[in-house]
Amino acid sequence: MNNKEFVTLLAGRTGMKVSEAQKTMESIISIMGDCFQEGDTVQMANFGTFEVKKKLERIMVSPTTGQRMLVPPKLALTFKPNPTWKDMIKKGGTE
Repeated sequence: MNNKEFVTLLAGRTGMKVSEAQKTMESIISIMGDCFQEGDTVQMANFGTFEVKKKLERIMVSPTTGQRMLVPPKLALTFKPNPTWKDMIKKGGTE
């Protein structure tokens, strides 16, 4: 599903105009982006948790040359789904 399809579905379910649904979607994404920039966790009830985690620096060995390289620390965005969603996906669909 692409963005246009998602926004159209959102508009249909909420009774909004497509343009209003698009603005709402953009606002939500913008707010979430601001939270991630500050390192905050975004927890959505009945959906899951988005969290910025710090990956420590580590030593990596190139498999082709055998050369050791230092990989610098970085921030990574992670998502942990709600257990209900996780179970539904494991079972192959809706219950």
